[in-house]
Amino acid sequence: MPRQQFTPEQQSVRVLKVGERVRHVLSELLTRQEVHDDTLTAHSVSVTEVRMTPDLRNATVFVKPLLGKSEDEVVKALRQNTAFFQREVAQRLGLKFAPRLRFRGDESFDEAERIEKLLSDPRVIRDLGENDDG
Repeated sequence: MPRQQFTPEQQSVRVLKVGERVRHVLSELLTRQEVHDDTLTAHSVSVTEVRMTPDLRNATVFVKPLLGKSEDEVVKALRQNTAFFQREVAQRLGLKFAPRLRFRGDESFDEAERIEKLLSDPRVIRDLGENDDG
């Protein structure tokens, strides 16, 4: 059977859709506490983003424990249970290959906070105000 060809636009949309479906499955597993791990049971974990490779074989999963507590501990527990998550994702999505999951802490919130602090600096506010007037 010939391999189905996708245009670059279709491929990128497909990658985004699969990534979003993987995110939903992982979120559901964590919300329902279907993984039997004391660390993960003790924390509420949010799956903020899943980035798939174009071949759908690898997925980087960005997570953030609610209230930002024990992020390293939670990521370590997720990594220890990677096989369970991969198996569940493959079964629930009916994918030909189970994507290899890599769990990472989501630093985008920390970066946004850093930028917000910079923008609220009095010197920056002064400079932005001068540009508006001049």
